[in-house]
Amino acid sequence: MNVQFKKGVLELCVLALVAQRDRYGYELVERISQQIEIAEGTVYPLLRRLTQEGYFDTYLQASVEGPPRKYYRITQLGQRTLSELHHEWKAFADGVNALLNEGSNHE
Repeated sequence: MNVQFKKGVLELCVLALVAQRDRYGYELVERISQQIEIAEGTVYPLLRRLTQEGYFDTYLQASVEGPPRKYYRITQLGQRTLSELHHEWKAFADGVNALLNEGSNHE
C-alpha cells in the first residue's frame, strides 16, 4: 500500500483502537498489522505526538511478561478528534468510491 495513504489513516486507526479500550504500543502495532502493513517504528512516534497533543493519557501497568507496560487512554479531546476524523474519512472515502465507480461504469 502507498506510504502516503498509510500515514494519512494511521492516526485515525490508532485513535479508533484506543477508543475501544486502553491499549499498549505493541498491542496497537500487532492489531494494525493485521489489516495494514506497517513498521513497528511508525506507531511509537505517533503515540508520543498524540499524547503530547492531549489526545491520550498514559499509565503504567504491571506485566507478567516483563517490565510494566505503558497503556494509552483516550481523552475527551481525543474522542472529539476521532469523531471529526471519522466523519472526514467517511466523506473522503465516499467521494473516492463515487469517482472510482463512475470510472468503472464507462469502461
